[in-house]
Amino acid sequence: MFADMGERLIDAQFQKSPIPVLRAARALRGMAAGDKLRVLATDPGAVPDFRDFCKKSGHRLIAASESRGVFSFSVKCREDEPG
Repeated sequence: MFADMGERLIDAQFQKSPIPVLRAARALRGMAAGDKLRVLATDPGAVPDFRDFCKKSGHRLIAASESRGVFSFSVKCREDEPG
C-alpha cells in the first residue's frame, strides 16, 4: 500500500490564516487516536499557527515542510481524542 489508511488530506492552499488550522482542528475532532492528517497551505502564517495549535491541543506535529511556496503539515491525532 502506498498510503496509510488512517491519513486524511486537507488542501487549504490559497486560504488565509487561520483557516487552514481551523479546518485541521475540525477534521481532527472526528478522527481516531493515532490517525494522521496532512494539510497543504500557501499562507506563511500557517507555520506558527500549526506549531501553536499542536502545542496547545496535544496533537503532534510530526512533519512540516515547504516546497515552491506550498507548506505541508502532518499532524498525528492525540491519543486521548475520541474517534
